[in-house]
Amino acid sequence: MANVLAFAEQRDGQLGSAAREAVSVAAGLAEASGGAVHALVLGGPGVSGAASGLGAYGASMVSVGEHDALVEYNPEAWVGLVVEQVRSGDYAAVVFAATTLGKDLAPRVAALLDVPLASDVTGVEMSSGTVSVTRPVFSGKAFARLEIDATPALVSIRPNVFQATERAAAGEVSTFTPELDASALRVRVVERKGASEGTVDVSEASVVVSGGRGMKDPEHWGLLENLRDALGSDVALGASRAVVDAGWRPHGEQVGQTGKTVAPKLYIAVGISGAVQHLAGMRTAKTIVAINRDADAPIFSVADYGIVGDLFDVVPRLTEEIGALRSSD
Repeated sequence: MANVLAFAEQRDGQLGSAAREAVSVAAGLAEASGGAVHALVLGGPGVSGAASGLGAYGASMVSVGEHDALVEYNPEAWVGLVVEQVRSGDYAAVVFAATTLGKDLAPRVAALLDVPLASDVTGVEMSSGTVSVTRPVFSGKAFARLEIDATPALVSIRPNVFQATERAAAGEVSTFTPELDASALRVRVVERKGASEGTVDVSEASVVVSGGRGMKDPEHWGLLENLRDALGSDVALGASRAVVDAGWRPHGEQVGQTGKTVAPKLYIAVGISGAVQHLAGMRTAKTIVAINRDADAPIFSVADYGIVGDLFDVVPRLTEEIGALRSSD
């Protein structure tokens, strides 16, 4: 019997889908090993109020470290606390989310523990005490299946790929105050710029509408904004690397190998040719719709539905039809 630890990250004192997915995946591994799930949350004073909800996804115990120095992510302050938790619990596996924070934190933890890290995995299971993972390679052109020959087995899961499944557990929360000297930290956060209020993060959205160079001009982005609004809430705007490099859209919207990896229920690619680096960031979306006037565009090779036509004609008509359907419901 072996327990599994899930690192549940918080943002602005709230636990999002990444935390729930990490706990849910850990619960699946613990069920296979006959152990229990423990979760670790780090944040500022009061973050423990949101931690009890993790019990609904399988966490039997939730340890919450609260300190003023933990309000913002700081690798110097966070990595040692995670390592201490791992070593004290003698865990068979540790699960992180492969978010921006997780991609920075998990390798640091692996280095201090001197164990390998299976990053950005899209499948994970445990059999006979061994953790096996599936992860994309060659920019998503193929998938590798690996067995982790180390204890604990460290994995980071691709956001939005694993469904957060409810499986009730005790969710007992215990709070501790780490001994941290904020003045001794060599790194400090001076400013954090996020999306404007009310904007859905592209990595968290269930629907993403992305635009590429086919939009021709940043002034035409209103077409995509209208389509986003017609689709309803929990819809985000995305962009290709070429668009971001041109300064048309902020980097926070970039989808691809050098941007954000997304796996929404619906991904609409408008005027995006489908370069390899872009496909690596969105090909795991459940349904992909491509709109492009070039019938030979690579994006159509991964699309479930393709519309060959001028986006300046197609998008307004699509927006109108979606709006009419939603208003009739």
